[in-house]
Amino acid sequence: MEVQVFGTHKSQDTRRALRFFSERRVKVHFVDLRERPASRGELTRFVQKFGITALIDLASPRYQDLGLGSGRYSDETWFDKLCDEPMLLRQPLTRFGQKLTIGSAESEWTSWIDSVKAK
Repeated sequence: MEVQVFGTHKSQDTRRALRFFSERRVKVHFVDLRERPASRGELTRFVQKFGITALIDLASPRYQDLGLGSGRYSDETWFDKLCDEPMLLRQPLTRFGQKLTIGSAESEWTSWIDSVKAK
């Protein structure tokens, strides 16, 4: 079993996810968004499942710095902004095969592990 986690080490929820998987001896492919943003294809998967607004971290300092609170943008514009400014993303974005989560989702992650153990 291998899980892919997109986030930053500064994010408490990302650290929680990494700790959750390491405690259960699950291999993690960590993508640090400060070093390398998620690809457009990866983000498209999350947008298709959750919608563009679920990916935007309205409380992030970067959101405030860019002054995005007062603007009204189309989904395409938001998608471009999220690709260019990965610090606007809610973290962590977690993927196991075709299964996806945003933020801390320990119950969902546990079900992923249990489904692999059941096989």
